[in-house]
Amino acid sequence: MPGLSSAAGVVGFLSEPEPELQVFALQVLNEQIDSLWTEVAASVGDIEALYEDPSFPERELAALVAAKVYYNLQEYNESMTFALGAGKLFDLDHEGEFEDTIISKCVDAYIALSGSTPANSTNLPPPQLTTAFPSTANGASSISAGLASPTTPFSQSTLPSKSLLSRQDSSTAFDPSAQAGGDANLPSALPASIASQANIQKQLYAIVDELFERCFRGGSYRQVIGIAVEARRLDVLRRAISRASEDEKEQRKDEVGNLIRSQDLIEYVLEICMTVVQERGLRNELLRLVLDLLNDIPSPDYFSIAKCIVYLNEHTMASDMLVQLVKKGDPTSTATSYQIAFDLYDNSTQEFLKKVREELPAMPEAETAQPADSAEEAPEPKESDQLLKELNDSAGVPASALEDDQHKKEEALTPEAQKAFDSVREILSGTKTIELGLEFLFRSNRTDMAVLNKIRDSLEARNSIFHTAVTLATAFMHAGTTHDKFFRENLDWLAKAVNWSKFTATAALGVIHRGNLGQGLKLLDPYLPKEQIAGSNPSSAYSQGGSLYALGLIYANHETFALDVIREHFKKATEEVVQHGGALGLGVAGMATGDDSIYEDLKSVLYTDSALNGEAVGIAMGLIMLGTGNIKALEDMIQYAHDTQHEKIVRGLALGMALIMYGRQEGADELVNGLLDDPDPILRYGGIQTLSLAYCGTGSNKAVRKLLHVAVSDVSDDVRRIAVMSLGFILFRKPSNVPRMVELLSESYNPHVRYGAAMALGISCAGTGLDEAIDLLEPMIKDPTDFVRQGALIALSMIMVQQNEVMNPKVSTIRKTLMKAITDRHEDAMTKFGSAIALGIIDAGGRNCTISLQTQTGNLNMAGIVGMAVFTQYWYWFPLTHFLSLSFAPTAVVGLDQDLEIPSFKFHSATRPSLFDYPPEQEAKQEDAPEKVKTAVLSTTAQAKRRAQKKEKQQRRESMDIDQTPTTPKTSNLGEKMELDEPAGKEDNQEAEKPDGEKKLEGEVSSESAKKKMEKEKVGYQLENMSRVLPAQRKFISFPDGRYRPVKKPTGGVVLLTDTTPSEPKSLMELKAKKKVKPAATPATMQDRVVEALGQHMADRADRGESSGAAEAAGVLTAVDEDVEGGEEAEVPGEFEYFTDEEGGGDE
Repeated sequence: MPGLSSAAGVVGFLSEPEPELQVFALQVLNEQIDSLWTEVAASVGDIEALYEDPSFPERELAALVAAKVYYNLQEYNESMTFALGAGKLFDLDHEGEFEDTIISKCVDAYIALSGSTPANSTNLPPPQLTTAFPSTANGASSISAGLASPTTPFSQSTLPSKSLLSRQDSSTAFDPSAQAGGDANLPSALPASIASQANIQKQLYAIVDELFERCFRGGSYRQVIGIAVEARRLDVLRRAISRASEDEKEQRKDEVGNLIRSQDLIEYVLEICMTVVQERGLRNELLRLVLDLLNDIPSPDYFSIAKCIVYLNEHTMASDMLVQLVKKGDPTSTATSYQIAFDLYDNSTQEFLKKVREELPAMPEAETAQPADSAEEAPEPKESDQLLKELNDSAGVPASALEDDQHKKEEALTPEAQKAFDSVREILSGTKTIELGLEFLFRSNRTDMAVLNKIRDSLEARNSIFHTAVTLATAFMHAGTTHDKFFRENLDWLAKAVNWSKFTATAALGVIHRGNLGQGLKLLDPYLPKEQIAGSNPSSAYSQGGSLYALGLIYANHETFALDVIREHFKKATEEVVQHGGALGLGVAGMATGDDSIYEDLKSVLYTDSALNGEAVGIAMGLIMLGTGNIKALEDMIQYAHDTQHEKIVRGLALGMALIMYGRQEGADELVNGLLDDPDPILRYGGIQTLSLAYCGTGSNKAVRKLLHVAVSDVSDDVRRIAVMSLGFILFRKPSNVPRMVELLSESYNPHVRYGAAMALGISCAGTGLDEAIDLLEPMIKDPTDFVRQGALIALSMIMVQQNEVMNPKVSTIRKTLMKAITDRHEDAMTKFGSAIALGIIDAGGRNCTISLQTQTGNLNMAGIVGMAVFTQYWYWFPLTHFLSLSFAPTAVVGLDQDLEIPSFKFHSATRPSLFDYPPEQEAKQEDAPEKVKTAVLSTTAQAKRRAQKKEKQQRRESMDIDQTPTTPKTSNLGEKMELDEPAGKEDNQEAEKPDGEKKLEGEVSSESAKKKMEKEKVGYQLENMSRVLPAQRKFISFPDGRYRPVKKPTGGVVLLTDTTPSEPKSLMELKAKKKVKPAATPATMQDRVVEALGQHMADRADRGESSGAAEAAGVLTAVDEDVEGGEEAEVPGEFEYFTDEEGGGDE
């Protein structure tokens, strides 16, 4: 039929009484609706009437025509409704814009309809706080008020929810003020016709099911999985993976031609859970489904199972899996169990690991021979155990399971199995991981001492802020390396530390020796508080407090006997400074243990209402209860924060509450809203911190919206600053999104907002070298406000850590900028302080550490996130800067065999060597030292001198009567003249040219020369075991066919290897770090422990013939500040010998 120019005649047939004419009109309009829809739109009511008439024979055709008319009118919801009514006439296989649009709308409606069903019973609401917060008038009663007010619960905001990223959680989605029966999801995504008509819903499900079948036939399983996850249809998700498993057995291929593997789909679901899904309840349901699917596979991926177990906090499943693998007995299974144990330690809390260790079978004698770090653990369950569980599973572990567990422990184990369980237990305690990290940092230390000496010489040590800056730079550069010789070589500089500078310097030893489990207590013994003996010199309270802080840093996140040592000193301490350091040490060492007894000890000190130690105690309480969501602790802290008058205590408690809600997501909403409603700006500050730590790494859009709103609306500069800074914690898994988000904030009129933007970039983009972030930070280096420049320098160093010229050509310029800020006499003190810290960060851990807020396997790095969060509080208290060391992660690949020994072998890196090489060290400039300048000689004096010499020579010649040519005197005269004139010019030219030449010698090699050098290199080179491997380099690492093969794809860190030829002799690497001293035979009393540690320390010194930096510094740092003369003379910690010598001198 030829095309119609007008639809007037055909539309007229619609009003005819004969159905044949009406059907004819509909058929003609259906074929040419794209060109005639403008005329048909006026008669769409007649077409709808035909569809609604039950006696009309072609109702589906009328629905199809109406759908196309509404589609052209851009009324897509109505168009979808009529398209669903068209039944089989709506052809999914026909390709066109109309069909594609309707299918898209059907998927959206399917997701909204499925997501509106009641939540699963496992997704229970979080426990409620009984503490009443101040109420405000603008709650969430109306949508407009809710969106406009900063006090609206962000989890209940009713913005259009068209995707998983913006939909509110089902547990909080019910809003009585919303339409459609109180379901906030329905009005924005579903037309009323679909929500009310069952037959339309049935057709919708039929179309979506048919769409799924088409995807199954084409091998597009990921599309089905994505829709199923958004729609919360776990049955569809299970069906998709089951179909993929069936196709895998038949060796089917997808559309691209790759073989279909169900294991790949399970990994894809895991990736979605960890990176896309923001709702905690849905994520738990998905992970449980993945666990069920993995357990059904004959040879499951144990590493994926372990990842699910950690997030779900199923410690019983973890121990069962380890027992199952060990009892298999083959080398591969044993190596797999070791690898899983290493992964569990990297991704779990101390409380979780303790429970797993307790559930492992062990011989009775093996249990009694446990070292002190595990023998003193308390197995009693606490209130936080239930609060820590992700799902609040009311069933728990049945009693029969506990009896079976006890029966398993009593079973006889083979010697091989017993040895394997002992090794697993050692790995779960963290000892092995810490020792390997310490060994790598010790043997690979590349600290540039020239930079550190330059910082020391450029900053006046008598200024407390500068002395602290040099101390922090030293600690960061040597973090974990155990190299403390800088203190030994600079005792005069160290002696200038007084009061809190002395506290920070002593605590720096904990950063330098972090992980030195065998020597930690001995190194700090001269500094620890001791019982005063008559006639002995008292040591400084600041060094005592700093030593307890340092001891906690050495044993950070590693519950050992050191926790009891610190606790004992803390309980005996009477001075506030010692209590301050002891509280910080307790918090760091007992992180996430949930120990109620330690919490009560801290609370008793808090109630003394001392501002000095109250801040540290508040932080320590949060660290002990980290992530537990302990309601009782929160109520105590909220109540005391309102009762006390000290701002420092309120600030510590605010951060402590944020730490307790770490990773709780929706469970922290009530606390967040209550704190943000508080009139006290410090508590509002804590509310923002709670929000950032509860949603850290989730990328939650609601959290981001809330932070951005507070950043531009709160009246307190401190709250606005932390709101912008917290964006870095929420979005650090998507660093490329942060520069665009804070671009306008970085140009704000408010310097606090600009500082927050700089730190947000540093936190989220740490170690990435992201160009967009650097472009935003470079102008901020010249900001007129000093603390903005400070934040920009620190953020640049965090982004540029472990970057070289080849990876990022701007790194040399940034290093020059940092050094220039240090040496510039006109620069402000705050900027110099930030620059010194930045130089320490950019070379962290001897240039072998990066800043990492997530683990090697992609989970949240709890210690790293907490360390970064507390580090940001250096704004108020400099000693908290040491917490940044918790974020330092060694970048190494350490291969271990089945015996947990370090074999000597090589692996391959498919890159050029210079791409990920160390940056070159800077050379000290020779011209920096002042040189003597020749005295200027006037021209008249020179002429008179020459005339006198000529006259004298002429007289001599006449007296000797010799006719001698004056060649030599002329030459000498010319030489003297040249020495006065030309050499000065030459020296000036050389001095002018020397810096340019030395810049290349110092390591600031131009990008062009670096590129030329890289082009000449061959691609691919061999690396020794325990070598530095950057995060960006991991994807190029491979283990070529040889003797050792990894049990899983290498992700950095510890990699377990299987030995393909175990009968052949193997070559092992020699450990260069100090061997661990087993703490099993720890003395019973504190005094005995101190005496034994001191004796071992002296014996070690005698064997080495020298003293360590920590020992040399003890005489300086432990001296009381008023006794300056005595402090300079005390070079060794032997206080009795020193006192006797002085007395002897006095008697004489």
